Amino acid sequence: MPTFTPLQRLVVSVAILASFVTFLDGTVVNVALPAISRELGGGIATQQWVVDAYLITLSSLILLAGSVSDAYGRVLVMRIGLIAFGVASIAVAAAPDPLILIIARAAQGAAGALLVPSSLALITATMRGEVQSRAIGVWTAFTTGAQLVGPVMGGMFVDLLSWRFVFLINVLPIAVNLILLGRLHLPAHQRTTRVDWWSGVLCAIGLGGLVFALIEQERMGWSAAAIWIPGVLGILLLVAFLLRQRSSDTALMPLSLFTVRNFAWGNLATLFIYAALSLNGFVIGVYLQQGPGLSATAAGLASLPITILMILLSSRAGAWAGKLGPRLFMTVGPLLMAVGAALLLTVGVEFDYWWQVLPAMLVLGVGLSLTVAPLTSAILGAIDENRSGIASAVNNAVSRVAGLLVVALLSTIVGGALDLNGFHSAALVTAGLFALGGVVSWIGIRRNPVEEPAAS
Repeated sequence: MPTFTPLQRLVVSVAILASFVTFLDGTVVNVALPAISRELGGGIATQQWVVDAYLITLSSLILLAGSVSDAYGRVLVMRIGLIAFGVASIAVAAAPDPLILIIARAAQGAAGALLVPSSLALITATMRGEVQSRAIGVWTAFTTGAQLVGPVMGGMFVDLLSWRFVFLINVLPIAVNLILLGRLHLPAHQRTTRVDWWSGVLCAIGLGGLVFALIEQERMGWSAAAIWIPGVLGILLLVAFLLRQRSSDTALMPLSLFTVRNFAWGNLATLFIYAALSLNGFVIGVYLQQGPGLSATAAGLASLPITILMILLSSRAGAWAGKLGPRLFMTVGPLLMAVGAALLLTVGVEFDYWWQVLPAMLVLGVGLSLTVAPLTSAILGAIDENRSGIASAVNNAVSRVAGLLVVALLSTIVGGALDLNGFHSAALVTAGLFALGGVVSWIGIRRNPVEEPAAS
């Protein structure tokens, strides 16, 4: 196994800490939503916006941030992102009303968008070959871990202190990372990339308009001009964004990437699988508090079996997929997760975690463990090394947009209220999305070609 030099260890540490806070903040909030709603008001719409305001700016700006990182220097962009994320986190924690909270969450997402691509770019710029693969594997393991331990940490802070402290978790790792960045001395960055600012604007406003319409239509109705105008405008701007990617010399999302089979089908599978994961994480974190009346900590601990199984099985699944190819695992894993989601239909008025929720968490954990590493390797392994950074950014953006859209549709999915019937509806939709991810993988994924060693 390749070992890291001291500089490479420092780069990996910086990259992990920078991305860790953004992924942690995307999931830690779920168990805090009921407490936020009780204190600030606003009901399910506020809960949706607290999640989606963050995801809108994170997902729509992550591709633009990748170009900015290449153009102005990864260390500089990361430093700006860390400081901005810390300031925005403090603003979220101090928010006196839903509007300020939502604006601060959007600022958090924008700052987070600066961190993810610049962290990956640091790895790809300073490492090659097996060392780079190992570094990306370590980065993926820690960022996935952040998403899984988030609900547990969030629940403990809500119960023992306040929901406001959930957003101050970031301050310590940000401070540590700023110190580490000061010790990171890299060669001067050649700034040859031009930034396509217009594409970034089209993507951000387009997603914002569409998500606004999806969330607020439950309250205003589709016939209201305040709904269909931003909805239609959002769709048109997103179409304009895609058209610009075809013609722009500095495309944020080169459409040529999607001519590669595993990249295209893998990202379609990502869309379904991560939409299901986001929906499942949201409804579990909120319903177990609002329905059976569990504490925030208990609601966060409900998903702990998934984390444990991921730690135990993910690396093995990655090794198996390396030998057998990713197709089998990307098919069986999501189909298992569909079964796990369907098991949540056993949750009833008389609640029992051990018989109604735990079996679902165990099946979901096994399925997720079989899926994540093969999915990542199938997508990134299909793209040549010099485009691995943008390929990773696109896949990250797809997964965030998936979560963004499904949370925006939450009121429609649960029928306006996250009661027991709404929880069952969400479980059915989650199972369907997972199943689609498995079917798409079986149809589209093939083993990536492996370069043969040169003849001696």
